[in-house]
Amino acid sequence: MGHERGEPMYTIREYRPGDEPQWLECRLLSFFGTDYYDDVKTAKTVLPDPQLCFVAEEESRVLGLIDVEVDGQRATIDSIAVRPEAQRRGIAGALLGHAIERLPEGVLTLDAWTRENTEANAWYQRSGFVENHSYLHVYKGWDEPNDGYASPPGLSAPVMAFMHADIEHEAAMREKHARVYTCRQYLKQL
Repeated sequence: MGHERGEPMYTIREYRPGDEPQWLECRLLSFFGTDYYDDVKTAKTVLPDPQLCFVAEEESRVLGLIDVEVDGQRATIDSIAVRPEAQRRGIAGALLGHAIERLPEGVLTLDAWTRENTEANAWYQRSGFVENHSYLHVYKGWDEPNDGYASPPGLSAPVMAFMHADIEHEAAMREKHARVYTCRQYLKQL
């Protein structure tokens, strides 16, 4: 796979354990400019088998990645990322296509979860995914009141917190918290 404008070619191959430092860097840089900027990993996610993990590589440099967890007839994209400087070259689409081609026989759906990032939502829609479900990711910041929060004896009230909420509570959550994101599940029939 490569780029039509004469830029150097990239290849898609299976992830190898030695890729982990570049995998982490690629994911971090890709997520940094999105609503998932704080979803930092210090080690690659270990998915149960069966799993599909691929990287797009150019000149020994990981430009993109996709990890897919397979559970019977369903599969879920755990991570998909492309380095910012390599975006808009079709790498994410090529990784997605490569993963779909290698899914075990009998997998009927592929899903993915994302937040409010306009580009990510548009990419999933262009890639044949449809929104199937949504709920809220709610963050309580250190500078927000502790009203309504309780902790077990011996612990302070939460300084920061990450919570889920039903979508029907969106207005109240956005009124109380500065960081509230709609988390969307996209589903692709295979």
